[in-house]
Amino acid sequence: MTSSDSSTKTISLKPYGINSKNVHYQLDPEVLHKITIDKGMGKEASSGALAVNTGEFTGRSPQDRFIVKDAITEDKVWWGPINKPFEPGKFDELYDEVVAYLSEKEVFVRDCIACADKDYRLGIRVINEYPWSNLFAYNMFIRPSESELESFDADWIVVNAPGFMANAEKAGTRQHNFAILNFTRKIALIGGTGYTGEIKKGIFSALNFLLPVYQNTLPMHCSANVGEEGDTAIFFGLSGTGKTTLSTDPDRRLIGDDEHGWTAENTIFNFEGGCYAKVINLSEENEPGIFKAIKKGAILENVIMDEQGNVDFEDTTITQNTRVSYPIYHIDNIQEPSIGKNPKNIFFLTADAFGVLPPISKLTPSQAAYHFISGYTAKVAGTEAGVVEPIPSFSACFGAPFMPLHPTKYAEMLSRKMKESGVNVWLVNTGWTGGPFGVGTRMKLKYTRAMIHAALSGALGLYSYDTYHIHSVFGVAQPRSCPGVPTSVLSPRATWNNDEAYYKTAFKLSNAFRENFVKFEAYANEEIRRGGPQRYAF
Repeated sequence: MTSSDSSTKTISLKPYGINSKNVHYQLDPEVLHKITIDKGMGKEASSGALAVNTGEFTGRSPQDRFIVKDAITEDKVWWGPINKPFEPGKFDELYDEVVAYLSEKEVFVRDCIACADKDYRLGIRVINEYPWSNLFAYNMFIRPSESELESFDADWIVVNAPGFMANAEKAGTRQHNFAILNFTRKIALIGGTGYTGEIKKGIFSALNFLLPVYQNTLPMHCSANVGEEGDTAIFFGLSGTGKTTLSTDPDRRLIGDDEHGWTAENTIFNFEGGCYAKVINLSEENEPGIFKAIKKGAILENVIMDEQGNVDFEDTTITQNTRVSYPIYHIDNIQEPSIGKNPKNIFFLTADAFGVLPPISKLTPSQAAYHFISGYTAKVAGTEAGVVEPIPSFSACFGAPFMPLHPTKYAEMLSRKMKESGVNVWLVNTGWTGGPFGVGTRMKLKYTRAMIHAALSGALGLYSYDTYHIHSVFGVAQPRSCPGVPTSVLSPRATWNNDEAYYKTAFKLSNAFRENFVKFEAYANEEIRRGGPQRYAF
């Protein structure tokens, strides 16, 4: 490195085959913000945040994710449509093309860390073509101290070239964009897409292999927070279910909003150093923590602004997947370091667009394993071309696109840890009530928060017939009362005012659960299989 001036630091990338004469190393966020604006690659919002457009891709491209099939992965990865194999030789050829491309570019490099627990830390060197992609890496990974940088050792590198377009036929990719993991060379190679989520999800996917295979640690696509008594709560959920919103709670300290590990020592640690939240329909009233985190240093993606830089969070002209990334210290109430112990409650969040699941219900261990493997939420009309009514969407372990091993491997680890810790597991429907999407309404956030607070405080009590009702289709135990929530809201059937229509829809969803689970039955024991819906529609 040269000079301590943050605008002139540099580093040699020749060990990686990159011979660029214009390499910036470890630039400060303010500098990257300014460079992005000066290059016309972004604008400053009225909040001070940087607003960028990610281009062709405004979300991940799961069909273009690959893992190099080699001696490390061949017998361990669950190969198929999620984990597509890539030839080692083809990877080497494509890598050489990408680094040759970057050798002609201005390049931004950042050394950072994944995993807050020092016993599990992964040193990461991120090499970016764009300055705002490098700012994203600053926000989302853990920022090493100056002393840590002096002895920094990169365990993995991320090579990120959004402007490089692959020749699919020659490269062996599906099309011009790609995200490829190579466990032998310890490289995440990303090209042809400006969507920053590919950077963090690449490392998350790598950890989803490394931690369970080599360190007996369960990786989880979840958020987590901790209460004043030191009790940790874990929130699983797919995009749009409220994972970030519900874990950002003024009464509890945030550990992290998306990716965590659960160790053999019963410790929960954050993989990241920041948050990546959806901002569609964001308001200060409903989500004050996230709203206030959008300031200088944050990056808004694909939002619509007026000439004064005011963001219209309801405008989905570019995408429904509008996002913000920010360092975790933008949130006032955080756990430092990002580690929790004593997990007491797990929440499975689902946005049920059919409107038939209870707003909160308590799960038995077998039900918890079943619902974890299922990973249910629903797509609603308007979110994708051709979607005109709710469609069940299942993502194993609430994160199938990032899970290299078979889902039952993760489910077995979770089931074992749940039993060892005696944790309570809850299924929370943040979706629709009073009917399906288009008829009913979205569950009020204040009610969902009240139900989660009641579960955390113990106010929902232990199961008994007097306090809980067993759902006649799904078999889950729904509380008969909850502080701060009208009793009528707790029974999804009662909110419909049409029993025939309700049960017809409930059976439709329960059958979808069973059809989805067929592919896991051979790997699941009888206890787990009995955790699903037991009644059949005729």
